[in-house]
Amino acid sequence: MPVHAAEPLIVAHRGASHDAPENTLPAFKLAWQQGADAIEGDFYRTRDGHIVCIHDQDTKRVAGTKLVVEESTLEELRALDVGAYKGEEFRGTVIPTLGEMLATVPLGKRVYLEVKGDETMVPALLDGVAKSGLKPAQVVVISFNAEVIRVVKNRAPQYTANWLSGFKQAKSGEVTPTLETVLATLDRIHADGFSSSKDLIDEAFIAKVKAKGYAYHVWTVDDVDTAKRFVKWGAGSVTTNMPGEMRKGLGTVGN
Repeated sequence: MPVHAAEPLIVAHRGASHDAPENTLPAFKLAWQQGADAIEGDFYRTRDGHIVCIHDQDTKRVAGTKLVVEESTLEELRALDVGAYKGEEFRGTVIPTLGEMLATVPLGKRVYLEVKGDETMVPALLDGVAKSGLKPAQVVVISFNAEVIRVVKNRAPQYTANWLSGFKQAKSGEVTPTLETVLATLDRIHADGFSSSKDLIDEAFIAKVKAKGYAYHVWTVDDVDTAKRFVKWGAGSVTTNMPGEMRKGLGTVGN
């Protein structure tokens, strides 16, 4: 049985962001066309209370013009072109709202919502998700901010919520966070799972996380061989910028 039959194994990172401007409707729609099981997007709240899809705190990298998202109105942000940098065919692309992004999700597919702001934006995010009509099983909330995950599980336990963390290695060789810190954090915030970068983590670490009852997920992997290794190690999903290539590469991998 193919691994993608049971879980949304292939998660399109900011949509099909290798081929289309990240965190935009063209990228999300292309991800579905390329066979993604889920799309992932990043979210901040605007000054006037809207939830919008953008990775950075400001618009400089994707628009060429710098507006701080949380200090700007939706109208101000929507006046910017966030597609032209990726190619002339994307000129005129605007920053999508949460509702617009969620509206692209087909029946049976999932969406990973990364909260980039703090926990105060969770109520508005959950309200937007509720209005979307998506089933709870289709929605996964993720964040590097552990408090965000704690608040989500407290307010809306029906949604899966996973804590994100990368790893850092000191000159001494010590890697942080440690397994003990990860497990203690997951327990404290009542997370459903742990999602990490592909670096400085091994099969034994993942096995111990899963042994405690938590799901494990990995990001951002564009190499099929690396993805296969993490699937073998027990990753429930692989987040990638290239969902089409990953679909081809992993489509015949067995459980």
